[in-house]
Amino acid sequence: MGIRWPRVLTPKQLSQIIQSQKNPLKALQVFDEAKFKYPTYHHNGPVYGTMINILGRSGRTAEMKRVINQMKDDSCECHDSIFVSAIRSYAQAGLTNEAMSLFKSLPEFNCIDWTRSLNTLLEILVEESKLESVCQLFLENSYRWEVKSRAYFLNLLMNVLCRMKRSDLALHIFQEMSYQNCYPNKESYRILMRGLCEEKRLNEATHLLYSMFWRISQKGSGEDVVVYRTLLEALCDNEEGEEAINILGKVLRKGLKAPKRCYKQIDHFRCQNGADTEDMKVLINEALIRGIVPSSDSYSAMAVDFYAEGKIDEGNKVLTEMHHRGFKPSVGIYEAKVAALCSDGQVDEAVAVIDSEMMRKNCVPNIQLYNGVIKGLCHERKSTSAVKYLERMSRQVGCAPNYETYETLVDGFCKDGKYVEASKILEQMSSNSLVGANNTNLKR
Repeated sequence: MGIRWPRVLTPKQLSQIIQSQKNPLKALQVFDEAKFKYPTYHHNGPVYGTMINILGRSGRTAEMKRVINQMKDDSCECHDSIFVSAIRSYAQAGLTNEAMSLFKSLPEFNCIDWTRSLNTLLEILVEESKLESVCQLFLENSYRWEVKSRAYFLNLLMNVLCRMKRSDLALHIFQEMSYQNCYPNKESYRILMRGLCEEKRLNEATHLLYSMFWRISQKGSGEDVVVYRTLLEALCDNEEGEEAINILGKVLRKGLKAPKRCYKQIDHFRCQNGADTEDMKVLINEALIRGIVPSSDSYSAMAVDFYAEGKIDEGNKVLTEMHHRGFKPSVGIYEAKVAALCSDGQVDEAVAVIDSEMMRKNCVPNIQLYNGVIKGLCHERKSTSAVKYLERMSRQVGCAPNYETYETLVDGFCKDGKYVEASKILEQMSSNSLVGANNTNLKR
């Protein structure tokens, strides 16, 4: 079927036309043909971004490179997100050197902000353990006016060092952040606190906690509770329960600015006499939940942290407290809860979160939630049950299935030996223009 060209072509119309093509090469043909059909027409940044994204997503890196070079020659204004997409596409194709070359050529493009491109490339290099290249790239580009923030990279580097059990070096970077004209944020404190506690550097961790208090507002900051909890639980694990209770009182008073009744209710006698490590943690966590500054962000931070650690009961207690205080749980909390339940093999409970719990709270699932449940069901060899969520996603406005959705279902049906159903999913995937170089292969 031929293309129905409009009388006058705009970049927005061309984007819609090329996005409707099932074949990425056909989309490229239409993209190229537009300039010949309309002599006064010129591609803009969003059109280039659409075409580059289509080619990169389908694994057509050679064609993607040609379009990127054409965009450079046109000198049209382009957004940083275009290069983020291209860099990721190169990395997924195993072409990290091409990603590096593209970033180094950014001065040749009409782009005024490289922050996300730099962060994306640094993240990829970290994942590939190319730390020397990471440091060199950062030193060469961190002070360019096109890079707006260095905090992300420094947090990334601290995280790598902590994973390497070098929290001492991470602490040095943390202390030097102000000299880099950037300041530690919540993620900086969270990364470093976890690293120090994992290496049992509890004195430095305690000093780090106290250093947080001066930057807390008079109203307190409930989101910091996840950092406080890391130290308190580490002290319990190190059999320093009395010190944990002492610090808990300071956290409630100075860090969370909790009402007096919260820290007066701490059961010191029970904590110091006969309570084992896990009991101590439960008591401390309950005190933090009661003393937390009531806000959606603070409750979300604590609930997500519990679920990420697989502590489902504790996460559920935070949800209960949220409901009691009149706060509506965020979709992010439910994402974390579903992931925790699936990891624990409680797939039916994860399904109930979407089918009943969220429905009762008038909370609409997003694509990450659906994908999480689909993945959990397929892992339990329940691909037939999983496919109904594909249908729900297709009916829900703004929640179209993505490549991960189809890939999980195809893989699930193949593992169940249901190759006809897997083929149907692939056909649907193709009709939605999501077929790419990395498609799951059907194997008998």
